[in-house]
Amino acid sequence: MKDNSEISQELLEIIERYINGSMTIQELKDFNQLLELDKEFKTKVKDVETMLKGIEAQTLKEQLDEFHEAIPQTIIKKPIRGKVRFLNFSKIAVAAALVLAIGGIWFFSSPKNEKLYTNYFKPDPGLPTTMGSTNNFAFYDAMVNYKHGDYNIAIDKWKVLQEKKPENDTLNYFLGVAHLANKNINDAIPFLERSIEAEDGFIFLDEAYLYLGLAYLKEGNVELAKKHLDLSETDTAKAIIAKLKP
Repeated sequence: MKDNSEISQELLEIIERYINGSMTIQELKDFNQLLELDKEFKTKVKDVETMLKGIEAQTLKEQLDEFHEAIPQTIIKKPIRGKVRFLNFSKIAVAAALVLAIGGIWFFSSPKNEKLYTNYFKPDPGLPTTMGSTNNFAFYDAMVNYKHGDYNIAIDKWKVLQEKKPENDTLNYFLGVAHLANKNINDAIPFLERSIEAEDGFIFLDEAYLYLGLAYLKEGNVELAKKHLDLSETDTAKAIIAKLKP
């Protein structure tokens, strides 16, 4: 941290998105290439990560009771509004040129669809698991993991059931939303697509269309996103459609 030059808000947001795991697959690929090309830039990214962790620690002390709601806004917005003086902007500019050279021109701004996804995506709350019956125990056992955020465990358990019943719309739906919550967009889409095939009688159909639309939005396929969001009767889907209009 020898340099006292300022880092731009825009580039700080990019590094922060990398640290928070909210980049698209292509963005992450380009960013990793950039880290390999410029070792000093890699060090600067680690400096930003250290800074954000410090902010998070302070926030935990000040707002422990509101941690789950407040921490995203606190981590993301506070450093952006302030001025960060320990990064060398000239080095960042060189790094930016390297990104452009490998085809990541879009990299320096968050696409509208990316922002919409971030603003509107919330994991499905899941089903109640306080059931006295042992029917479908394996399904609800995985639901407990899902509701605790143990998405990998839930996915593994549900996949065993889904392999026996590949056309089960509920299993396909929850596998899809679990993959979305786990930031595996490409894995989520096939399950969500299967979940809407039956249509008639599927109680989560509106939600399936919503999450499928969100998945395509995150992937950057706006037309498919609109197609499925239009089919959802949820308020969230309608709000996103309104935002996507020119």
